[in-house]
Amino acid sequence: MMVLVNGIETDTLSVHDRGLHYGDGLFETISFINGQSLLWERHLNRLQRGCDLLTLPIPEITSLSEEASRVVVGAAQCVVKIILTRGIGGRGYRLPEDISTTRIVASYPWPSYPENYSTEGIITKICKTRIHANPQMAGLKHLNRLDNVMACQELDRPDITEGIMLDYHDHVIEGTMTNIYAVKDGKIRTPDLSQCGVAGVMRELIFEIADKLNIGYSVDGMSVDDLEQADEVFLSNSIIGIWPVRQIDEIRYAPGPVTLRLSEEVQRLTR
Repeated sequence: MMVLVNGIETDTLSVHDRGLHYGDGLFETISFINGQSLLWERHLNRLQRGCDLLTLPIPEITSLSEEASRVVVGAAQCVVKIILTRGIGGRGYRLPEDISTTRIVASYPWPSYPENYSTEGIITKICKTRIHANPQMAGLKHLNRLDNVMACQELDRPDITEGIMLDYHDHVIEGTMTNIYAVKDGKIRTPDLSQCGVAGVMRELIFEIADKLNIGYSVDGMSVDDLEQADEVFLSNSIIGIWPVRQIDEIRYAPGPVTLRLSEEVQRLTR
């Protein structure tokens, strides 16, 4: 593992950093294989959108690219995390007059998930912890992730791999670390994320693949009943690709043709 803070190899950060005090920042988690990420541009586009919304100066893209290349040297497959904070400045919530973005680029070992997660699927549960609505920041990967942290504490059996999170109106939103999709009669349905949740870059790629394969999809409100009545359910993020869901609480599913076809295409494009 290598960590760069503002281009310098170190694992220390000022205790006055606003990312620590207020969660004032953004992050991206990116898969790298043989020194490259096929989803790099998608991650950087979302990072740019987040910086624009938070009025956070984004570092030069060439600097981020060079630093990502440095931290992955010698790794055939690894995960790179980019964290941007508003740096040091001011006490209290009001933004400092002079903002100097802190950038952290770090590499981590590739997670060792069982191979059968991608073929046989995983067991999940509906979490009691709800996601708070915040339309202004919906879709972004900001540093305020306590809803997800609390929800993960509910995964109280070793065979439960992921938790599914709802908002306070009982709408299904996402997994603790994934986007969620239901398949009914050959068509994909995925939750509307205009109020909360993270709009994953893999979700964006799946939409494009569905168009290419002439698989219909819709983005709208989703309930637990919709999941229970689905023919197939699957999850995605940029590290795992696609995982079929074989169980949500007591409801069981089998990996279906739509899920497996999409998964094969995602693996072909990204691996």
